[in-house]
Amino acid sequence: MRKFSKYILVLALGAYAGSMATAAPAPDGDQPRTMEQVVDRVTANEQKLYGQIRNYSPLVETYIQNLKPDKDLGQVPAGDKYFLGRANFAKGVSLVPLTETSNKGKRAFMSVGNFFSFAMQFLPDGFLQMIFIDTNGFDRQHYKFDYVRREFLGEVRCLVFDVTPLEKKNNGRFLGRIWVEDQDYHIVRFNGAYSGNGHSSWYFHFDSWRTNVQPGLWMPTFVYSEEKDLHYAISKKLDFKAQTRLWGYNLGGASQEQELSKILVETPMQDDTKTANDLTPIQAQRSWDRQAEDNIADRLERIGLMAPKGEVDKVLETVVNNLEVTNNIDVEPDVRCRVLMTSTLESFTLGHTIVLSRGLIDVLPDEASLATMLAHELSHVVLGHRLDSQYAFFDQLLVEDKDTFRHFGFSRTPDEEAQANTKALQILNNSPYKNQLANAGLFLQALDSRQKEIPNLISGHLGNRVPQINDLKSTMAMDPKQNPQKIAALPIGGRVKIDPWNDKLELIKSKPVGTVAEREKMPFEVTPFMPYLMRYGADPGKPVAASTTTPQDAKPGDAPDPTKP
Repeated sequence: MRKFSKYILVLALGAYAGSMATAAPAPDGDQPRTMEQVVDRVTANEQKLYGQIRNYSPLVETYIQNLKPDKDLGQVPAGDKYFLGRANFAKGVSLVPLTETSNKGKRAFMSVGNFFSFAMQFLPDGFLQMIFIDTNGFDRQHYKFDYVRREFLGEVRCLVFDVTPLEKKNNGRFLGRIWVEDQDYHIVRFNGAYSGNGHSSWYFHFDSWRTNVQPGLWMPTFVYSEEKDLHYAISKKLDFKAQTRLWGYNLGGASQEQELSKILVETPMQDDTKTANDLTPIQAQRSWDRQAEDNIADRLERIGLMAPKGEVDKVLETVVNNLEVTNNIDVEPDVRCRVLMTSTLESFTLGHTIVLSRGLIDVLPDEASLATMLAHELSHVVLGHRLDSQYAFFDQLLVEDKDTFRHFGFSRTPDEEAQANTKALQILNNSPYKNQLANAGLFLQALDSRQKEIPNLISGHLGNRVPQINDLKSTMAMDPKQNPQKIAALPIGGRVKIDPWNDKLELIKSKPVGTVAEREKMPFEVTPFMPYLMRYGADPGKPVAASTTTPQDAKPGDAPDPTKP
C-alpha cells in the first residue's frame, strides 16, 4: 500500500495521499512476561487500532495561533487559522471540511516570482496525521524501544518508552516517547516528531493523547503542536501553537440504543375530554416556533455540532433564571440553553433557546461575564426577535454535513444587536451581578484589544460574534493595573471538557492555581493539553491515592516485570 505523507506545511506544491495499513489481528494468550513480549503487544494493539478507527468518522477541529515576541508577555498571538471537518478514516487520513479553507485543505500553489515572499500554508490533514505514530512499520523491526520508567497519567499507570527508528534513512518515522497503559498495553500518549524535513515541507513537534472511550478502546482525542524559530524561505521564521480536538465517535449511537431499549409500560387511559386541550392561534404559533427550535437543535446534535443536554446547560439555565427572576421576566415557552461544540467564540438564539459556544464558555473568567453573554441573548428573546419558522418543515433540515454552515445561519442584524445591547444593560443593572459588571467590562476590553490578532477565533459560523456592549466596556471596566491578580479572560479550554465518544460536556474540576504571573494569564491563547486520564467506567468521584504520586522509577534501560504492579 502507499505510505501516508506526514508533511503538514508546504511552500510550493504539496500532495497528500495514502491509506491505512491493514490491521494486525488482536493478540492472544497470557500476559506478556518479557520486554520483547510487552513491546510486541504494544505494537500489535497499535496496528489493531488502525483497523478499528476505519469504522469511525469523528469531527476534527484544528486551531492555530501564530506568535510574535512581546517585551512584557513573552509571546502573544499574531494571527490565527481555524479548520473544522469530518474525518473519513475509511479512506485514510481524509477530511471533509465544514468550514471554508483557502487551499481546499489539500495543496497550496505559489508562483516562482514570489519566491522571496512565500507564505506558509498549513494542511489540516497533516495535523490529523499526528494522531498516528507510524502506520507503516511500527514494530521492533523498524524501531528501538528503550524502557524509561513507570508513570501515572491521571489515574492510569503507564510504562514509558523512548522510541527511535533503527534505519538511517528514516524520513517520516516517529522519534520521541510513548506512554503505554499497563493493563492491556495500549498507547495512551506519544510525544515527539516525525524525523526528516524536506526543502519545502516540515514536520512539527506534537503531543498526542488518547481517551478510553469504551472497554479496550483508546481513541485519539487531543493533539498539541508547537514550533519555535522554524526558518523558511531564506529569511523568514515561524512561531506557532496549535490544538486539534476530535469528538463525535459515536454520534447518536447511545441515545438511539437507549430509545430502542426502553421498556414501555401500559398505563390505564385517563379521560381528559373535559380539560382544555385545544390551542389558541397564539399558542399554535408558539408551538410551531418551538418545533423549529427543536428541529435545528436535534439536527446540530446529530452531526456533532451541538452537545447533548447535560450539566453545562443546567449551569447556564441557572444564571438565566437569576436574570429572569430579578427582572420579572416571564416568557412562554420557557427559555432553554444549549452549547455549541466548537472553540470559536459565538452566541445566538434559536427562538427561546440560547446557544453559547463551548469556546466562549471556556474563556469567560467568572459568572458575571457569563451572565453578560446570556443577558444579551435573553434580550433577543424578550424583544421578540424570532427564528425563521421555515425550519419547522423537516425537508429544510436534510442537508449534507459539509453544507451545514452555508445552510443554517442565526446571526442578527446590526439594529437587533444594538437593541439587545441596550436591553441587556438594563437587565444586568437589575440583576444579582450588578456589582460585578466591572469584571465583564474587563473581559470585553481584553477581547477588543486582541480581536485583530485572533480574527478566526472570534468569527461566528452560525451566529454573531461576542456582543460588544460599549457602555459596559467603557464605563464599568476596571484598570487591570489596579488588581494584578485579576484575570480578564482565560486561555482556550479553561472551563469545559468533552467526552469524545458521546459528546457530553462537563465542567473541569481543578485545584486553585494560586498567584498567577502576568505572562501566565494568556487570555484567548492556545495552551498544551494535560488531560486527567481515567479508564472507562472508573468512578471520577472516587480518589485514587496512587495517582498523585509516581512509583519508584526504574533505571533507564531496565525492563519492568510486567507481571508485577
